[in-house]
Amino acid sequence: MDPTILAFVVVPLMALTPLFSLFLFPLLWRTVGSTLGWYLRRKTDGRRSHILELVEGDEKKYQGSRKHKDSDDEWESVDPYAVGTSKNGDKAEKEWDGIVGFFHPFCNAGGGGERVLWAAIRATQNRWPKAKCIVYTGDHDVNKEAILNRVETRFNIHLHPPTVNFLYLSTRNWVLASSWPRFTLAGQSIGSIIMAWDAFSLLVPDIFVDTMGYAFALGLSKFLFPEVPTGAYVHYPTISTDMLDSLDPGSAVGGQGVNAGKGVGANGTVKKMYWRLFAKVYSWMGSSADVVMTNSTWTQGHIKKLWGPLRGTASPIDVVYPPVAVRELEQEVEVSAASESRREKVLLYIAQFRPEKNHQLILQAFAEFLKTGTAAAEGARLVLIGSVRDDHDSKRVYKLRLLVNELHIVDRVEFHLDATWPEILEWLRRASVGVNGMWNEHFGIGVVEYQAAGLVSVVHDSGGPKLDIVVNVDGELTGFHATTSTEFAEGFEKALSLPNLHQVRLRARKSAKRFTEEEFANRWTSEMEKLVAMRKP
Repeated sequence: MDPTILAFVVVPLMALTPLFSLFLFPLLWRTVGSTLGWYLRRKTDGRRSHILELVEGDEKKYQGSRKHKDSDDEWESVDPYAVGTSKNGDKAEKEWDGIVGFFHPFCNAGGGGERVLWAAIRATQNRWPKAKCIVYTGDHDVNKEAILNRVETRFNIHLHPPTVNFLYLSTRNWVLASSWPRFTLAGQSIGSIIMAWDAFSLLVPDIFVDTMGYAFALGLSKFLFPEVPTGAYVHYPTISTDMLDSLDPGSAVGGQGVNAGKGVGANGTVKKMYWRLFAKVYSWMGSSADVVMTNSTWTQGHIKKLWGPLRGTASPIDVVYPPVAVRELEQEVEVSAASESRREKVLLYIAQFRPEKNHQLILQAFAEFLKTGTAAAEGARLVLIGSVRDDHDSKRVYKLRLLVNELHIVDRVEFHLDATWPEILEWLRRASVGVNGMWNEHFGIGVVEYQAAGLVSVVHDSGGPKLDIVVNVDGELTGFHATTSTEFAEGFEKALSLPNLHQVRLRARKSAKRFTEEEFANRWTSEMEKLVAMRKP
């Protein structure tokens, strides 16, 4: 039956009687979903067959180009992040050859979220060499070769090309914030449903994994294809209880975040009602995922509050820390008694110039620190490194420079815009302290990089940096937490006055080992095994 005709039949029936809605609506809902799902499967069968043939052909070409006889064993064994067969992994599971669809419309962005995507695909390939990994992306300006080359140069992640393919979405503009100047949260979520329909119109996978946080795409997948296992890697909740609380100026977090105190008056009341309603729908959609992973304890806590009550006996929500280039930093940045003499009184803040990164707070704290006139403050400098994405970021940097002038600290603050990785490495070698001023940073990859480089961290007393990263090691500190400018200034003083700086740096580096790419691969594989087990007949 045509989906449009089906809809015209369904809607009047729903309104006929409360009894109908109460008892037959769930059955009707499932029927509509399965019918639409059947339609999409029939529509994409041809493309599925074509992809399988393409992978087989590419594999033969790839093997022919290799010098070694068994290229499968070679590419798997040379990968330093390959994971061994798990306790649940027998030969049959190892040879699972289904299609995993990774929903990541901005896969070529080159950020921390993309590192998670590519590390996840690498771990999946290592565990199931015959599986096909399909990435749904909106990056029409680059082909497969260009994307994989960028993955290698940007992240030093080497994938097995034959079993990675890309399907290009034509509806990515629907999830851009610029497309929804009003009711942005709801608009982007509706846009993600449109984009997910676009994805399923291209191919229906055997397992569907969202790695960008589009909970509504997960809900659509479960509506259309109940038998397709769904997985979610959540970098941050689209809405959280902290966000709701921040609208109230009288709450504990009423002064934090970009929407701080905006819940007053008529407009504020409407905003609170809108956010609460959205939170309910978001929770319903996200709770449909079979396997849920979060990037931090902070994110896990909020997702448990929102999705947990609706998940019933589903798989527990687990923390899978994102992969960080810890090994590379250990090789590039020396942490020893000898290198200590090359460290300078530099406080380093690496972050994009976005409002939530709270550069103003750090500048004000640094000015307070310099005013103390202590031995630690003498000769200290603050270095701000970050990317500038657009005119809004440029204007933000201009305002920060004005603030530096107003605080009379021009000669003690440096801005380095769009610095290259070698430049960043050089500053990590020279600096003594790493700074993070964002409230409720969901994880904090930059803070892990500070630790791996041996910096003493002074971070906001919230989110991932507080709960997961800057924690005691062997019962002793690796850094300091702060909330106000005064507390940050005190943290700078403590960090630069430590009598055993070298020992603290070694503990920080030890702490960072929890976030290696190997650890991520092991945890990711464990979660993916649950999805593969659900998919097997």
